Amino acid sequence: MWYFSSPLIVYGEDALSHLTTLEGHRAALITDDTLVRLGFAARVIQNLQQAGLQVVCYDHVEPEPSLEQVQAGARFLLEHQPDWIVALGGGSVIDAAKAMWILYARPDLEPEAINPIERFNLRERARFVAIPTTSGTGSEVTWAIVLTNRAERRKLGLGSREAIADIAIVDPALVLDLPPRLTADTGLDALTHAIEGFTSTYHNDFTDGLCLKAAKLVFEYLPRAYRYGREDAEARAHMHFAATIAGLGFGNAMAALAHGMGHALGAIFHIPHGRAVALALPYTIAYCASGEPGSTRYAELAAYLGLPAGNEQTAAQSLLRAVWDLMKQVDQPVTLAEAGISRDDLAREMEWLVAHAMNDTQTIMSPRIPDESEMQTIFWQIYSGEIDL
Repeated sequence: MWYFSSPLIVYGEDALSHLTTLEGHRAALITDDTLVRLGFAARVIQNLQQAGLQVVCYDHVEPEPSLEQVQAGARFLLEHQPDWIVALGGGSVIDAAKAMWILYARPDLEPEAINPIERFNLRERARFVAIPTTSGTGSEVTWAIVLTNRAERRKLGLGSREAIADIAIVDPALVLDLPPRLTADTGLDALTHAIEGFTSTYHNDFTDGLCLKAAKLVFEYLPRAYRYGREDAEARAHMHFAATIAGLGFGNAMAALAHGMGHALGAIFHIPHGRAVALALPYTIAYCASGEPGSTRYAELAAYLGLPAGNEQTAAQSLLRAVWDLMKQVDQPVTLAEAGISRDDLAREMEWLVAHAMNDTQTIMSPRIPDESEMQTIFWQIYSGEIDL
């Protein structure tokens, strides 16, 4: 038995105005200071106030939110007692807000104890709205929560099926002015979600179509969104929807090895999440395709994308080259060396990287799981750009 989880998704032009229909007493807006400065938070607050809600705002969320940060945010919620929690931001903000929501319901809990087994009864205190301002993480429709343990320099893959938003508001107007670099990073995150969701060992009939569609949208529209920005509103909208579609797909099928390795790279070297997982993706495709014949689904995926797919090896080669080509179109590094990581730094951190990637919750959904020696080899391949296929 398995489950498919999804919020109510409100999308398209003027989707933000759905906030005026909420019923309740007090909303807590969780965001960051950049979105306050840009005026996005004020737009959300105005809509919430039109619904008759009192609004309080916590705007201290930082990139790669830490355990300590979500504890501070939970204390804010306990002080103000909202019945709606509204997360406005990228994946960091939405993940942090989900964790705060859980700790608001369960003040006795340590954030690292968030798990998919225990029941938290979240909606007895508040319901949750997620409003993404980047087109990549899909956090608005998933129940995954990624937090950073700064003391141990590692990312924690946490989550609870209860912690899926009640409402996801996917309004393309919020990403029209997304900077090119952030467009590339988050767009490649969406692509990695789609590819890994389709090929993970937890893939299923309910998620396959979502992952295929999302991958196709990213290949078609990311270069345009990156190059033209707000001048190409069509590309912006399709990329924003692609990120949510990919989130629904991988959120119900899980990710795989590129995410396990990307989490480790992000925690150690502070590489943005989307860039880190995309760096790992072509090399993990090659690694998985070199395993037991027929163990991946690259031929089906490549054929859908219109790539050469005569057999598994051909499909894997054409797919990883397509990923590389897309990365180059949006001026992304394709190796760790290009990303500014030195050979000495990689060697010094290798033991930590391997340990964190091996223990990551996403690694175990890979169609092929490396041992420690193989994991180290893949990291060195990501550094140098050498593909073994």
